[in-house]
Amino acid sequence: MLAVFIARELRISEPLWNIRLFVKNRVFLFSNMAALINYGATFAVTFFLSLYLQYIKGFSPEYAGMILVVQPVVMALVSPAAGRLSDRIEPGKIASAGMAMTALGLVLLTLIGSDTPLLMVVGILVILGTGLGLFSSPNTNAIMGSVERTSYGVASGTLGTMRLGGQMLSMGIAMMVLAIFVGNVQITPALYPAFLEGMKVSMVISAVMCIAGIFFSLVRYGKMNTANTHKKVP
Repeated sequence: MLAVFIARELRISEPLWNIRLFVKNRVFLFSNMAALINYGATFAVTFFLSLYLQYIKGFSPEYAGMILVVQPVVMALVSPAAGRLSDRIEPGKIASAGMAMTALGLVLLTLIGSDTPLLMVVGILVILGTGLGLFSSPNTNAIMGSVERTSYGVASGTLGTMRLGGQMLSMGIAMMVLAIFVGNVQITPALYPAFLEGMKVSMVISAVMCIAGIFFSLVRYGKMNTANTHKKVP
């Protein structure tokens, strides 16, 4: 059905989703691919860490939530500054740095275990929040700046689709890994080692995805000025 939808959108004069933007616009294509991979690699982190903090560390849901809020708070602080910076510096360069920092955070998550200090977990959340903040705004700037004003709605909707698609992909991988390592059962103390192993495997997959995402973020780097995309988006 997806193939039929794409074929139809390419034939009609006023498509619901302008697929031609992917074909004709290199920056638009790879910036959206980078967004898909970034969200696909990171969305399940909160899910796994919420279970980790409650089951393995024994924290209450409220306390676990207070710890996890570190990541979005850091992202909220970094993202506006990164967006303003991307108006003066190549957005692809900043977004690639953010993707690399996110990959670092995911790699560090593969090292945590039952005896990992809480301070290390918080530090990793700070790294992830910084990486996501550095990536999100400049990448959005790159996408919106790569199209004409008449296509802003399509570009914004496409980015939203990539975001939700990446989130579904991330949770799909997480559920698959848990089904393999834990199974369709309640997580009990006897299954804690299996849960930790599954979480590490999921973080490895996410880290590999994010490292691959650096390529998609960098491949558009250097093309943006020639494509007349390095411009300020109102």
